[in-house]
Amino acid sequence: MNLKKSFQIMAMMQDIEYGFKDELGNNLINDLEKWDNEFNNFYYLQTPEELLKTKCGVCWDQVELERKLFQDENIACQTYFIFMVDNDMLPSHTFLTFQDNNKYYWFEHSWGVYQGIHEYNTKEELLKDVISKFKADHEEVASSAPLYLYEYVKPQDHLTCDEFYQYIETQKLIVGK
Repeated sequence: MNLKKSFQIMAMMQDIEYGFKDELGNNLINDLEKWDNEFNNFYYLQTPEELLKTKCGVCWDQVELERKLFQDENIACQTYFIFMVDNDMLPSHTFLTFQDNNKYYWFEHSWGVYQGIHEYNTKEELLKDVISKFKADHEEVASSAPLYLYEYVKPQDHLTCDEFYQYIETQKLIVGK
């Protein structure tokens, strides 16, 4: 039953685009220079209601909307934050998982190439697969940068990038130092 509902939730997410809107309502992802240089000046963690209005959010925002939609359907879920520490960049991703009929599922909307609902026999298998895909997607830093994976509960609304990272470091460390 949870799996069927998760497909309905995925369908509800289809009109949400990846990115974040600037002061003029333009998606910053469409201006890579502005994205790279000014994202931290604009970004704050949107509430699910705000994301439904803007229809544009990064994985952090999208996972919070997913969390709300899963909770509205009484489906228990867990959320994770994965990142690598590099001097030039700090690649990261958030994702949601749930369980149904002794299977584990990775619910992925914002990471375009992996968008969908992926089935696994164990939570460990699921997490290893996401880690492997994340490293492959960031192979330019994966060999030298330490990787961290945290399980986290709902953060406060409107956190900035720096505040979000500080919050994550208070959560349950799964992989990392």
